[in-house]
Amino acid sequence: MLQPIAWIALALVHLMPAIAFFRPATLTALYGINADNRLFLLMHHRAALFLAVVVACLWAAWRPEARQVAGLVTAISMLGFLWLFWRAGSPAPLRTIARVDLFGLPVLAFALWGAFKPS
Repeated sequence: MLQPIAWIALALVHLMPAIAFFRPATLTALYGINADNRLFLLMHHRAALFLAVVVACLWAAWRPEARQVAGLVTAISMLGFLWLFWRAGSPAPLRTIARVDLFGLPVLAFALWGAFKPS
């Protein structure tokens, strides 16, 4: 019962940036990037990738056979951002995102343990 809850929690961690795929104005609210910025299209595409992470996590919540792949994708997303954030000197405008990912790491660890533990 706890594994599906962990996967849903991980989906929720990625939900807000995924919403920007459907509501591009969210990119301005989240990241301060306006539609006339050259990076707007790239960030909009990034929102599509977050949507893929959300879908993978929700799939894993109900389909245990999807958990290993979903776990790897989610780990790459969260750990990749945290590593890049740290390498960039922990920029203040991105601290909230880093905190959400940091708080999500124990949930990710639990989900990965469930996905990869021997049967």
